[in-house]
Amino acid sequence: MKKRFSEEQIIKVLKEAEAGAGTGDLCRRHGISPATFYKWKAKYGGMEVSDAKKLRALEAENNQLKKLLAEAMLDNAILKDVNFKKVVTPQGQREAVAYIKETHGVSERRACRILGAGRALVRYCFTRSPDTELRERLKTLAAERRRFGYRRLAVFLRREGFICNIKKIRRIYKEENLMVKRRKGRKKATGTRAPLPKADSINQIWSLDFMSDAFTDGRRFRVLGVLDQCSRECMTLVADTSMPGLRVVRELESLVQKRGKPKVIVSDNGPELISAAVMSWADDHKIDWHYIQPGKPQQNGYTESLNDKIRDECLSEHWFRNLAEARTIIEDWRQDYNHVRPHSSLNYLTPMEFVQRIGGKNSNQKLNIIPPQDAVCARLLTVAQPSSCLTQTLTL
Repeated sequence: MKKRFSEEQIIKVLKEAEAGAGTGDLCRRHGISPATFYKWKAKYGGMEVSDAKKLRALEAENNQLKKLLAEAMLDNAILKDVNFKKVVTPQGQREAVAYIKETHGVSERRACRILGAGRALVRYCFTRSPDTELRERLKTLAAERRRFGYRRLAVFLRREGFICNIKKIRRIYKEENLMVKRRKGRKKATGTRAPLPKADSINQIWSLDFMSDAFTDGRRFRVLGVLDQCSRECMTLVADTSMPGLRVVRELESLVQKRGKPKVIVSDNGPELISAAVMSWADDHKIDWHYIQPGKPQQNGYTESLNDKIRDECLSEHWFRNLAEARTIIEDWRQDYNHVRPHSSLNYLTPMEFVQRIGGKNSNQKLNIIPPQDAVCARLLTVAQPSSCLTQTLTL
C-alpha cells in the first residue's frame, strides 16, 4: 500500500472517478480507504495539476510565514524580558545569554543573535588573576590617603614591590569605586572688594559688561558695553564674534585716548576681564579695577540696567544676518540712547544733555547727589537753576 501520493497522482485518481469508475474499485486498485478518497475529492475536486501545485506552494508559504511570525514574537518577548538587565558590558552580555537560555529554552546561537552579541565573547573564559593582594593593599592606601588619585597610589605600590601597569591600577581603582570626589572650587576674589563709592563727576567710574546674541544662522556674537556711571552715557558698544582680553584692552585704550582715563572701572569676574592683559593694562594706567562679588550682578546695576535696555529695545527687535548689520543697528541704537532717549535718573534728560549742562565730557565738577525721597524737589531745583551753573542737583 502506497503511503504518499503526489498532487498529480491524486488528481489522476479523481479523474478516473469522474470518468465513471466506481469508488470501491478505485480504492482497491490504488490501496486507499474510501475516507481518504472523499478527503481528496473535497480538497482537490475540480482542480487541474497546475492548480494543485499552486495550492501546495501557498500552504508551504503560509506555514513559513507562521513560523517566522512565531519566532519574531518570541524574540520580542525575550528582548522585553531582558530589558532590565545591563547588556552593554561583556559580562552583562554573558549573563543575559545564560538567562535567555535557561528561561526560554533557546539555543546559544539564537540568544546571541537576538542580543547582537558575539559568540566568541560569550564563550570566552577569563584567565586574569583576581589580584586579591593588590586590591586589598590599594584599598588600604586609598583609605589612608583619601585625596590621592590612582597615579599617586601607584607610586606607593611600586615602592612596596608591586609590579603592575598603571592601566591595571586604574582599572582596579575604578572597579573598587575608589575615585576621588572633586570638591567644588571656590571662586577666587580678584581685585578690590571694598565698597564702591558713588560717582559724583563725569569720567570718574566706568562700568562694563558683556552680552550675547545670535545671527539668523545660529552663530553667536558678543557685545561689550561701557557705561559712565555718572552721566549714564553709553560710551561704546562693540560687537564681534569673539572678545578676548587683548580686544577689551584695545577698546579701553581707544576710549582713554578720546576721553581720558577714569579712576575706577567696575566689572564682573568674566574670564576676559580677569585676564593678565586687562590686569596689566589697569596697573599701567593706575586705574583701580573693582570686581563685583560672584553671583551678585546687582553690584554692577548700572550696566545690568543698560544690558536690559539693549536686549529689550534692540537685540530682541531685530534679526541680524551678519556682523556688519549687527554693528550698524547696535551703533544706531547707541546714538539714539545717548542723544534722544530720555533717562529717568537724569530727570528725563538724555545723557548728552546732562553732559552739556554740567560743562563738558571731561569735567570733574562735583554733583550734589539728592536722596531718592527728595526727587520731586530735585526736579524743581533743576528746572529753576540756569544752564550755566556748574553744580547741578540731580537724582541718581
